[in-house]
Amino acid sequence: MENRTNRIAIAISKGRIVKSVTPLLEHAGIAPVEDISSSRSLLFDTHNENVQLIVVRNTDVPTYVRLGGADLGIVGKDVLLELQDGGFYELVDLGISKCQLVVAEKVRSANGADDHRRKLRVATKYVNTTRRHFAAKGVYVDVMHLSGSMELAPSRGLADQIVDLSQTGETLRSNGLVKVESIADISARLIANKAAMRLKEKLIKDIVSKLELAARKRNDES
Repeated sequence: MENRTNRIAIAISKGRIVKSVTPLLEHAGIAPVEDISSSRSLLFDTHNENVQLIVVRNTDVPTYVRLGGADLGIVGKDVLLELQDGGFYELVDLGISKCQLVVAEKVRSANGADDHRRKLRVATKYVNTTRRHFAAKGVYVDVMHLSGSMELAPSRGLADQIVDLSQTGETLRSNGLVKVESIADISARLIANKAAMRLKEKLIKDIVSKLELAARKRNDES
């Protein structure tokens, strides 16, 4: 059986975060030995023999970390907000993959057409976050779960509003939508397994400090 006591496994979510975090990993000396984007593998050795990278779905990163399948994880704040009980430590805002979680709706005509129904229907994959947001405002809404293509829902009559990630707003505008309000600023966060923080404290603190330094340097340059 593999001895994992002297190794650190970092779970990273697929897609945009992998591309954004790779330069930080390189600065921290833990870049993968092969290109993640062109490989079908999900487990990668790095230039630090004590560190491995695990590539999983973004929503699975907290689960891997919480249950000990990974010691550390890098995942968007949007995923963390959606959880009811994290069961891990949120350590560092890495300042990468920045965007906003927003409420958006169809652009209204000047004569006031397209007024909302008395009870709003909101389409989103962020069901818990959406319910909390509107409840805090004292607004009762019907939340409909969609896995993707949220921008289509208002134009097809499925929803009055959507809650989704937006970076530049271009996708919203292209689908006839306008941002109503912002719920939260989103970026990639470094999280840690609670037991690993005790058992592998020295190794983890070393990685955390290197990633913090790399993140600060990158943000200063941008």
